[in-house]
Amino acid sequence: MMFFPPTGLEYVATSAKGHVDEITLLDLRYEKDLSDTDKLLSFISSHIDIICVGIAWERQFEEIFRMLNRMPHNIPLVVGGYKATEKVEEFFKACPTINIIVRGEGEETIQEILDGLPLKDILGISFREAGRIIHNPNRPLPDVDSLAVPDRSLRRCEYPLSVNGVKVTNITFDTVLSARGCPFNCKFCTFSLNPLGQKRNYSARSVSSVVNEIQDSKAKIILFSDDDFCAVPKRAEEICDAIIERKIRKRFFAQARIDIARYPRLLEKMVKVGFKALLVGIESPHDWILKQLNKGFNQETIRKAFRVLRKYPIFYNGYFIYGNIGENEKEMLYIAQFAKEIGVDSIACNKLRIEKYSPLKELAEKTPGYHVTERGELYSDTYSHATLKKIARRIKFSFYTPSRYTKILWKNIFITKFVTFRELLSLLFISPRIIISLIIREKQKGRLKDSLRRTFIKNA
Repeated sequence: MMFFPPTGLEYVATSAKGHVDEITLLDLRYEKDLSDTDKLLSFISSHIDIICVGIAWERQFEEIFRMLNRMPHNIPLVVGGYKATEKVEEFFKACPTINIIVRGEGEETIQEILDGLPLKDILGISFREAGRIIHNPNRPLPDVDSLAVPDRSLRRCEYPLSVNGVKVTNITFDTVLSARGCPFNCKFCTFSLNPLGQKRNYSARSVSSVVNEIQDSKAKIILFSDDDFCAVPKRAEEICDAIIERKIRKRFFAQARIDIARYPRLLEKMVKVGFKALLVGIESPHDWILKQLNKGFNQETIRKAFRVLRKYPIFYNGYFIYGNIGENEKEMLYIAQFAKEIGVDSIACNKLRIEKYSPLKELAEKTPGYHVTERGELYSDTYSHATLKKIARRIKFSFYTPSRYTKILWKNIFITKFVTFRELLSLLFISPRIIISLIIREKQKGRLKDSLRRTFIKNA
């Protein structure tokens, strides 16, 4: 959807200030000219002395590698990000142009690279030397209050509301990372341990620094990108109190656990300051899977929590995981029904992944018939990748019926009041273009008839 900026890369770029003469921060999703590789390479050759690339997700690897291998050999190439950290050896093998890979959090590391310290003395990097790959020791994780917040003046674009590439309104989005790490230990979580196997313990920024960043952002909608904004309810309340005191008027999203239902005073304050949506990790309706994932609650706890949460004018998105170890098709398909029963407004379903240091890796390897690919994709003799993909579509279309879309629109307009009247008019005006773009996308993927049948006739 392209709502949000590349926050991790912005942190690193901001840390580089004062260590170089000029910084150019490119988000190639919005660079219409420079998203063409030839034009990008021409720009780099004429303007750039060192290239830093962030690779956070395992998407379009082949295209990324092809682009990196065309980078000018006389310009140092530094690569970082979650996936680069996890797959250091693979990246060096696939991209002879890469000079340095920054492992883990890169704010302090990039400063030492730019200052010209000997590579052997820089913690947290891997680099080429005399035909070998050298891996320096890991860098200790920094205190979050020691890191400068992203300098938004480095951005060359804004982040408006768009759907399938179609701009809906002029309202803009931003992210604020008020804390790093998580105090919980869910076994499935790909972020509880970083790709180095380090646990990022919960580390929160000062309330004043967080609210200052919110106040300075020009965006109307802010996503708290913390793993759990309400991990420390008292601190979340203090942030709300400070927003109220400063009379900051914005709309907020946040990720949270169902535990938030135990704190009605916090929920009341969140509504008052303008929280419009909570993204809640539910994961499964089945007690045995919740126990396997070490979620710390069961189905009845989920039901009780949502009986409380539904009292507040907040839009709830439920995250679910399917394809768990030992889970059958009937149990996976129950996700849609359960989501309706507890009253979530929307769902996002993801296939279980087993990353390098995942606590579930040993269980997957010991369970007969289950396999984990080098990319961390879990499948079984019974449920192949293709079969799981079909099940995911059945879950999606079982939940997202025409009446569900009507309910989503109604709640956003009249209950949470996320959409203003002017924005609603803009949405209605642009909706034909959105529908056409969605039809084109489904047609290009060869599934238009199936999508229409599942939505309007029967999800089979």
